[in-house]
Parts: sequence; C-alpha cells; structure tokens
Amino acid sequence: MKTFLRPSRSTLLALTSTLLLGTSAAIAESPLAIAASAQSATATQGTEVVLKQDHPESYTVVKGDTLWDISSMFLRDPWLWPEIWYVNPQVENPHLIYPGDLLTLVWVDGKPQIRMQRGAGNTEQLSPGVRVNNANSPVPTVPFDRIQAFLSRAAVASKDEYDALPHVAALRNALIAGAGDEVYVRGLEDPQVGELYRVIRLGDKLRDPETSDYLGHEIVYVGAGTIMIAGETSKLMLNDTTRETVEGDRVVRVETIPPLNYYPRGPEQEVNGQIISVKDGVSRVGQYQMVIINRGIEHGIEEGHVLSIWKLGKDSNDIYVRTQRIDKNFTLPDERVGLLMVLKPEEKTSYALVMEAQSEIRVTDRVRNP
Repeated sequence: MKTFLRPSRSTLLALTSTLLLGTSAAIAESPLAIAASAQSATATQGTEVVLKQDHPESYTVVKGDTLWDISSMFLRDPWLWPEIWYVNPQVENPHLIYPGDLLTLVWVDGKPQIRMQRGAGNTEQLSPGVRVNNANSPVPTVPFDRIQAFLSRAAVASKDEYDALPHVAALRNALIAGAGDEVYVRGLEDPQVGELYRVIRLGDKLRDPETSDYLGHEIVYVGAGTIMIAGETSKLMLNDTTRETVEGDRVVRVETIPPLNYYPRGPEQEVNGQIISVKDGVSRVGQYQMVIINRGIEHGIEEGHVLSIWKLGKDSNDIYVRTQRIDKNFTLPDERVGLLMVLKPEEKTSYALVMEAQSEIRVTDRVRNP
C-alpha cells in the first residue's frame, strides 16, 4: 500500500535526518530546508514580486511569528518569499529565522531584497510549516496540534487496499462497540501488547469530476485502541471513538508523525484542478479547513505547494439588453476566493489546508497556480 497512511519519500528523508541527528541543525539541513535554499538561489524567471503598500522597512522577529505572517507583511503574495530572501552564508542556519532577528528591506539593482541580522541568545526558530511548543523545532505556519490528528488520519485508498487490511473479527460484548469496549482483531502482522492501532472504515468513492476516473475511496476514522492480548487473534481495547465500531472495520498501526516543515512555494508546472471533497463532510469551507483536490504526485504536486482557489463565473442572461451588439447570454468573471497549501499528496489526489479564505469556498471550486 504505497500511498496509504504514509508520508511521502521526501518527508521520510527529512524526518530520518531529524531523528538521527536530533538537533535544530539537522532540521536546517533536511531536504526541505535544502529545497528552500535552492529555491531562494534560483528565483523563478518572470515572476513579479509586488511589495505591500504598507510594508515595513525593517522588522524584528518576535516569539509567535511565523514565516507566512512575516512574508505577508512585506509581500502581496507570501509564497514568493524566496524571491527576495537574501541568504547570508556567514550566518549559522541562514535559512531559519529566530525571534530577535532583524529583517531589513534593501534594494539591489532595482530589486527588493530582505537581509537578516542574526539576533543573540535565540532558542526558537521560524520556518514555514506547523507550529509546535518545542523551542528547538522550526516554527511553522499553523499550530501543529490543530492538524496533527488530520495528518495521521487522512488517507485515500482503493477498495482492494482497504480489503487487504487486518479487520475487526468480533466484538466482546455487543453488536457495536465504543470507547472502553474490547474488540477482537485478526490479520495483524507481529502485534505487540501496548501498541496503538487505528480503526477505520471505507468512505465515499472519489472520482475526478473532469474525467470521471476513479481516484480511490476516502478513509473514515472510527477510533483508536491499544493491544491488550497479542496473537493470531488479538484483543484491542478502544480508547477513543468518533463512530461505533462494528465487525468488518479495518485496523492499521498508528504511525507517529512528528512536526513537519512545510516550505510554501508555487508549483513549477501548470496546475489546473478542482476541490473534490472536504474533510468532515461539510460543503462550505473556511480558513484552516482540510480539502481534497484532484491533483497529486503524478501531476507533480508536492508538499508545500501553494495554489489559489477560484470560484468560476456563472452563466447568466441579461434581460435588459436592447441591442444586437450585446449578447444577452454572458458569463460572470471568475473570482479568486482563497489560497491553499498541500500537506499530503497522494498518487492522484492531495490533502490541502486552506490558508486564506476571502469568501466562502465550496467543493467544485477550481485550484490553479497562485
């Protein structure tokens, strides 16, 4: 199951580096940080960087800032931060920003640059990604505890992949089970007492609205539990449930997902896709809600890619036209209604976080290069 409940290869490499070295320097030298360096050194040709009218000339980073917040102070389009970031090789970990650092806007050959003077005695860092409480970890764009559960539970899988998973074979006391109940699970590979497992169920079928191609099924989180007795038939104590567990539900081992460093940037290739589903089944979307788009790894989508969200103009009829020079039938202009950032790309789809919402966002809205 190459895409089911697993981080991408780039994420695994970054996490391996971090776990092996166990320092903030390891994070700075992870593939994601290196990608930030490469992107900073080679700005996208033809990209227009527009400063905000009320931008500061300088800014001292304070605790609680995020890179998205800071870049939004200077730039109309925050994901273009690498275009103006000046990497100072004399500064240790120049790609990370700490509270106390002084950022100054300068002009070189008619183009803006942000230069940084490293503050003294800093223990907290800034980097695009997910906010965490650990002062030695990079500070990302949104609180990690706000999306941690989503990241660990989000998945798209085919029915064959789902059917091949270990399953709940029997309940101990009733026809349905909830938190505090025990269930019996078969098909686990080398289960150990005390291990945590997630109970899941096959959700809605996902199809590409443009091609009608089958993209997989969304996976629904049912609950989680701990192995009490391990063996060919294992006993699982349910610790947390959001739905009733029934016989036939599937079970997967919980994989710990530490805080990730997402590097916001525009895709290198042309993207024209669509929001096809919203996490938790709501039809209207706002800031910091999760959505699924019909573009994934095979389309070149990567973690951190920022896309704009567009509401397509409706076809309409002008009843006030009194001349043949103007067609009565017309289409309202498309309107940009927000931004999203890809958190978890799958093969044909991606889970993304809505970063900005200027107005109501809905399923079927388009996603394009920012």
